[in-house]
Amino acid sequence: MSLATDQQPSHSSVLHATLAANPPKIVGAQGHYFKTADGHSIFDASGGAAVSCIGHGNPRVKRAIKDQLDRVEYCFSPWFATDAYEKLATFLTDSTHGEMEKVFICGSGAEAIEAALKMARQYFLELPEPQPQRTRFIARDRSYHGNTLGSLALSGHAARRKPYAPILSNQMTHVSPCYTYRYLGDNETEEAYVQRLANELEEEFQRVGPDTVAAFCAETLGDCLQTLGGVPAVPGYLKAMKEVCDRHGALFILDEVFAGMGRTGTLHAWEQEGVVPHLQTVAKGLGAGYMPIGALLISKQVVDTFSKGTGAFVHFQTYHGHPVACAAALAVQEVIRDEGLIENCQKMGKYLSKALRNRLEGHKNVGDIRGRGLVWGIELVKDKATKEPFPVADKIAPTIHANGLRPEFGISLIPGGGVADGTNGDLIVVSPAYNISIADADLIVDRAARAIESVLGPVKESKL
Repeated sequence: MSLATDQQPSHSSVLHATLAANPPKIVGAQGHYFKTADGHSIFDASGGAAVSCIGHGNPRVKRAIKDQLDRVEYCFSPWFATDAYEKLATFLTDSTHGEMEKVFICGSGAEAIEAALKMARQYFLELPEPQPQRTRFIARDRSYHGNTLGSLALSGHAARRKPYAPILSNQMTHVSPCYTYRYLGDNETEEAYVQRLANELEEEFQRVGPDTVAAFCAETLGDCLQTLGGVPAVPGYLKAMKEVCDRHGALFILDEVFAGMGRTGTLHAWEQEGVVPHLQTVAKGLGAGYMPIGALLISKQVVDTFSKGTGAFVHFQTYHGHPVACAAALAVQEVIRDEGLIENCQKMGKYLSKALRNRLEGHKNVGDIRGRGLVWGIELVKDKATKEPFPVADKIAPTIHANGLRPEFGISLIPGGGVADGTNGDLIVVSPAYNISIADADLIVDRAARAIESVLGPVKESKL
């Protein structure tokens, strides 16, 4: 007798997000829709956590998974090679036009960040004249790099760090984010703002000791799930930050776990910024949720240093390079390429941006709408004139998210918090699959707007 059931259990053994949680049970997923156990459908406008970039149930990816299972389901990557790992790694290095030379495949974005931290540290031990004093990392306030201890220490997410602060590394420090909505001065040009942020990074290098910094790490686009809600960098910002790193011999790491693999309208978000990282992490859009996977991409400079040193990266994981995950991810990337989904991401991103602004920009509690490609963050404020955030205790974004899942709205959105000061400040983010249509975008805007209005009231000054 099968133990499986589609019914919602009266008691769950799952440790959900909160002990009192009773989330909708999903019994099916196809295209852009989830089917719940009680027969409702939910449009997945969030891609889960900005993961499901080609929609659900893609037959080509499912076939690739089955075919790989028929070949080899698992082998230990430090001891064996597989075609699946080799082909995915080749695809990734080729996609950077040779800027990145090697790839380490792991199981998630946080694992990719952990690998990047270790590689940056080991890089300075592999130099012809080793620099063992380089133990520090600089990241940004209100950044999010993962929930493992190393990636959380690197993150600047105050609320998530708080319970674990005593056991987080003290080798990580933070500088201001690039966040024009709140921090661009009234009479300040973008060029002056970039210079101010570059000066702040320089000051932080000097404060901790320039020869002690291993790397500066930034998200190419501010994380949509936990922090800034898809904030694009000001033109020239990332280039200026890398120049500070280069001046002091530190590495420049770009976290593209969220923004990479097409989400922002190019396969690698750094392609739009005129800058190439020494190390790059990707994850969400790599496997589109069909299998857990992340990757660390490594530049020629770093690879050459290892080649002339010990020739080995002192790091591995039981499931790194998992052949089924690699096969699934390669199939996802082939779907994106063959169906022109990056081009569609660009086109539909422009349409979605305009539609969201037309529908919501006049709302008294919508402070800012920002993003790029197919990720758009809607920052909600208590007072539009002063940009005062709602207190975190009001649970504005979580309530909108919960309302969105109700049958009368039927939409999955991403709720975010802490955008204003690390604790307060609400976001609603949409990050749908790259293959949405105009009709899908119109549906997203309508349902998202109605879910927001169910909590904050109707638009007062609609542009329509």
